Amino acid sequence: MRRTDPEGHGPARHPLPQGHGPAHRPLPQGHGPVRYGPPLPDDGLPVLPELSAALAAAAHRGGEEPVGGGPALLEAACGYWERRGLPVGPDRVTAGPGAPALLLALTAALGGDVLVPRPCAAWWAPYARLLGRPVFHVATPAESGGVPDPYALLETVRRVREEGGDPRLLVLSVADDPTATVAPPELLHETVEAATGEGLHLVSDETWRDTLHAPHATVLLSPAEMVPDRVTVVTDLAGALLPAGWPAAVARFPAGDTGTALHARVLDVLTALGARLAGPVAVAAAHALDEPGPVTARREAAVRLHARVAAAVHGAVVAAGGLARPPQAGRHLYADLEPLRAALGAQGVGDAQELEEFLTARLGMPAPGGHRFGDDLQALRVRLATGPLLGDTDTERLECLTSPAPLELPHVQRALMSLGSALDDLRDDAQRWEPPR
Repeated sequence: MRRTDPEGHGPARHPLPQGHGPAHRPLPQGHGPVRYGPPLPDDGLPVLPELSAALAAAAHRGGEEPVGGGPALLEAACGYWERRGLPVGPDRVTAGPGAPALLLALTAALGGDVLVPRPCAAWWAPYARLLGRPVFHVATPAESGGVPDPYALLETVRRVREEGGDPRLLVLSVADDPTATVAPPELLHETVEAATGEGLHLVSDETWRDTLHAPHATVLLSPAEMVPDRVTVVTDLAGALLPAGWPAAVARFPAGDTGTALHARVLDVLTALGARLAGPVAVAAAHALDEPGPVTARREAAVRLHARVAAAVHGAVVAAGGLARPPQAGRHLYADLEPLRAALGAQGVGDAQELEEFLTARLGMPAPGGHRFGDDLQALRVRLATGPLLGDTDTERLECLTSPAPLELPHVQRALMSLGSALDDLRDDAQRWEPPR
């Protein structure tokens, strides 16, 4: 029997592997199918001195960290989650060298087909495909990304099973990469209810939960609060606590026998992979998860800074005629430049890969196309990060962090003006292409 894709568009066809452009264009040099997956948006800031000191103090440690993390790290992770209303014991927590290693282990342990929202974080699907697991993208509602529409989810599950598939795992993110939105609680509740009703296990990627731009005005709920026995939470510390170059992540397993068995299987996979944290990084991760004053102050200052810059980028995109949902979390923005298609077409841009190449060269900063996130290759969508707009030196970036008006700093103004100018040129070209009324 032929398996159709989840949206009913004919024979099963997954989005192009990361790094693949249209068939007529060769891969750029060094851009393999997986190894050009865009990384998490970096904060662009120098490492917090207190974290550097913690790492340096543990630099003498030459022994291996236990698989899954040592007692100090696991206890720190428990405290982190307890402060967020998700109490857990150390026997339900595992650490790994980054969220991708944990998701790979979870996918291997759970088996079956994988469902993800469209678009989704660039690193989710490759790990399932690496294991030979089919990945099905499910549409998200208009107001937010990261969490599938519940009715689209039910229809996808029905079709996959009807055609011989075995959907078992749904990966979602309430605070989302790439869309920078936060799913409303009512949508999350409906989707979680639909998923658990179909017997799916949920992995909630909560990497960006601590980067809400308006934390007192935005309600963020974890799926683990709704169904404690069916949700595994994964948090990459590069989201808000550690530099991206110090890979560390933690996973919180559900209560009950299901969580116990899954935890054991994940540890087996991590052992087979040799996926251990480096000892000094584990010490720094535990320190960050304890959230002492300097770590909390830096995180809050960084969130405020990136919120301001993201709002300015959103304004530039909208002023140029593009579309983008207002960013609510993270250090990025997801822009839809479909209204500028005619002007982009005149520049030789007709799909997301070409848009990525055009904007990356034009802006002088990475601008991964929507196809990297499982979106339609033909759609003119792109993720724009805020970190590259903070300056070229540590001095400039730190000045952004301490300034009461970072958008008025000359180097930030120049970066935003360059971005706005590139987009305005497209708007002006698009207006010239409009037929007379």
